[in-house]
Order: sequence, then C-alpha cells, then structure tokens
Amino acid sequence: MHADPVLLETVALSKQYPGVLALDAVDFDLRAGEVHVLFGENGAGKSTLIALLAGAATPSSGAIRMHGVRVQFASVHDARRHGISAVFQEFSLVPTLSVAQNLGLGDEPSRRGLLDCAALNARARTVLAELDFDIDCAEPVSGLTRAQQQMLEIAKGLHRNASVLIFDEPTASLTDKETQRLFALIAQLKAQRAGIVYISHRMQEIAQIADRVTVLRDGKKITTVDARTVRTDELIELMSGRAIAQIYPDIAHRPGDTVLEVTGLASPNGVRNASLSVRRGEVVGIAGLVGCGKSGLFRAIYGLDRVSAGQVRFQGRLCTGASVREMLRAGLFYLPADRKSEGLVPGFSAHANITLPLLSGPLRGCGGWLRQRLGRHLSVQAAQQVALAPRNLDKSVALLSGGNQQKVLFAKGLTRAAALYVFDEPTVGVDAGTRSALYRVIQTLCEGGAAVVVVSSDLPEVLHLSHRVYVMRQGEIAGELCGDAIDESAVLGLFF
Repeated sequence: MHADPVLLETVALSKQYPGVLALDAVDFDLRAGEVHVLFGENGAGKSTLIALLAGAATPSSGAIRMHGVRVQFASVHDARRHGISAVFQEFSLVPTLSVAQNLGLGDEPSRRGLLDCAALNARARTVLAELDFDIDCAEPVSGLTRAQQQMLEIAKGLHRNASVLIFDEPTASLTDKETQRLFALIAQLKAQRAGIVYISHRMQEIAQIADRVTVLRDGKKITTVDARTVRTDELIELMSGRAIAQIYPDIAHRPGDTVLEVTGLASPNGVRNASLSVRRGEVVGIAGLVGCGKSGLFRAIYGLDRVSAGQVRFQGRLCTGASVREMLRAGLFYLPADRKSEGLVPGFSAHANITLPLLSGPLRGCGGWLRQRLGRHLSVQAAQQVALAPRNLDKSVALLSGGNQQKVLFAKGLTRAAALYVFDEPTVGVDAGTRSALYRVIQTLCEGGAAVVVVSSDLPEVLHLSHRVYVMRQGEIAGELCGDAIDESAVLGLFF
C-alpha cells in the first residue's frame, strides 16, 4: 500500500473560524488505489477537512498538494477541474429541477448555444444505468425519497471521472442492497487507481472497505492506522480519548399501561392496514428497509400525514386525524428523521431551538411576554441530559456538527413531559460517543415510565434497544417479535 503514489496530501492544514480553531495543523495523505477513512467524533474536524479538500472552504494556513504540486482551490468547481469530486452529507440538490438537470448542473451539454435537453437526459440515463440506480430522470428532486436523493448525490460525484473522490456518510439513507452496490463501485474505482476519502461512523463499513484510518479529535490529527489490524475498541478509544465500555445500555423492561393503540391504519403515503400498540416502560422498535413505510406510519399517527383509514387511540382517547399541535399537547413527542428540513431551525441558536415547543405553553407569561429566565433554565437542563456542551447553547444550529445538532433535536423533547417519545432514525450520521449518550437518554426515559418508539434502518440499533419489534414491509406490518425472539435472522426474514 505504501508503495502507491500519493495523489493528495495536506501539510499543517488549519482552518480558523471566529472563536473556533476547527482544524489544527493536520497532515494527511491519500494514495492511489486506497480507501482512507476519516474517523472521529462529531465536531472533530472531519467535515472541515473535506470542505477544504473539495474547495468548499479556504484554508487559514498550511498547504494542499496534488501529485506533489501545491494547489489552491477557488471553489468546488475549481477542485473538480483538478480531479476532486465530493459527495457531502448535506445534499446539494435543487428541488425544483429534474434528476437529469441536477446530474448535469454546471456541465450542461449545449447545441448551437442552447441547452441540449435530449443529450442531457440521455447522459443522465446512461450514468444511472451504469450505477444500477433506479431513478426516473424526468422526476423533480422534490418528488424523490431521501434514499433516492442520496443515490442522485452519489451519482453526481461518480460521473465526473475524478482521480480523488470524497464520500461523507454516503450510506446513511441507503438500503443494504444499495450500500453493497456502492461498495462494489468503490472497489472498481480502487482498481482504476483512484483515491477515496471516506467518512463513516459505522464500524462494519470501515472493516469492510477501509485500507487506512486517520483519527481526528478536537481538530487535531491523533494518528493514522492500518484498517486491517486495528481493533474496533482501539478506534473508539482513539476517537474519544476514553474507553466506551458499552454503546448499547441494558434497558429495564417494566411494561405498564397501553399508551398508543393503532388499528388498521392506512395513509396516502403508502401505509396499509397497520395495527400496533405501545406501553409505558418499554422500547418498541420499528424495523424495515428504506421505503417500507415505517416513517410514514408514525408521521400519520402524529398528524404530519393524512390518515385515510383506521383508528389511532392515544392515552385512551380517540385521536385519529388529530393535528401535530393536538398530539404534542396530548403528550406525544416525535423526532423527525430529517433534522435539517423538519427538526431544527438552522438560523436559530441551540437554546432557541430547544425551547421552541414551550413557546405556546410554560414560557408564555403575563401579557404575552416570554419568561426568558425559565427558558434558559429549561434549555440548560435539557442540554445536560443529552451531554450538549454549554458553550454550544448560544451558537447557531447551522454551525454545530451533525452530532450536536442531533443532541439539540433530542433536547427539544426533554423540555416538557411526554407519555410517548417517537425517535425516527435517531442516530443518523453521529459518532459512537454521541450514540452512547443518546441511547442513555432513551434508557432514562423508558425506565422513568415513558413509552419509547425507535424507528430505525440501523438493524443493530433496533436489535439492541428494543423489548418488542414490529417489522414493516411494503407499507404493512409483516410481523412482531418479542424478547428472545428478537434476533437478526428473524428480523431479516420478515424484511423480505
């Protein structure tokens, strides 16, 4: 591996933002024909490093070299001209444009000075067919599922014949089949001597595709290790600076009264004849492939999507078709899967986001004035529960790492008591340390007498946290598993 030529390297690369040294004199190199994983906690500097490599940000000091020659990128487009293509965790798609238009954005074919739509669509169909991605070229991006948007983002990065490719959590919204297809494409790129920078918090992915791993912590490079010989516990300890003895907590199971009872629910979003129940003092997992309807089921229950048939009974009361505000006031908190577009207000501070659910209740004082001191007390208290550092409370959410954004989303649900907490994809894109902290929140809520639902495409998460599991397939509940019957083979059998 070390005989391979260096494609890309950084020398003492740093990035200073107002009040924050996001990257501190990092040395990094990428060789031809390897997958080099960047590993670290949220906020460790991974996203900053790839933003500098991809031309999305400018270094404060240090150097970037390609094939031994120093380069400076004026933009993402400039980096692409040098052979660097990036697939970022946050999508860079235009919702009002079609799949083909997004795929060709910035590199549109023309004929006699006009856009050649036929060539644009033909090229897009060819690219998607080569990648084996089943997406309609004419479909507007706004009509795609999150998994399809992820595939389109990957297609944008792969069709440019780059020598360096950067992937930031590319499998977060993909099914196992789509993930394995991506890994096969990465193997082809390695064989063609391309270099791949890959960010992932999923240990099984690192074990499967990585050649080397560079660990970052607090903006600094800790070390680079051989992925074939390093142990998982070693990586986690290097990442966090401490040993994390147990990622998944042992959650006591003390089932009580039934909080939620759903009978024959159907929704225009694809859910059909779904029936389930959730009790206090238990964690119920909802598993299934991406697109199976598991998120749609609870969006309909919460009032985000319309209910076309069936009944929803919450805390003994019929709540079919109730609004989001009514369900929230009744004691149901729903954490959405997409924190960026539905869960948080990026321009608001973490404190303001955490106290949003309280604006029409406890924070409303005499004459309509907000009780600022109470709001501050409650947000600090909630931040402590999710291990969000106090210094982050007054920062804009847009400036926080993905893991800290997820902590803010969790904290929103802890400022007022709820009978049922529904966490939809609760740990997408977060590191092992943050996962452990959020899982302990779930443990505390459940053992405190609340009912908890975990909707997740991460199978180990469902297997380790749940006392009961419902598996969904093609919009329907395919089966229910309890206790010792919850194992990987049983769940996968119901998947298919």
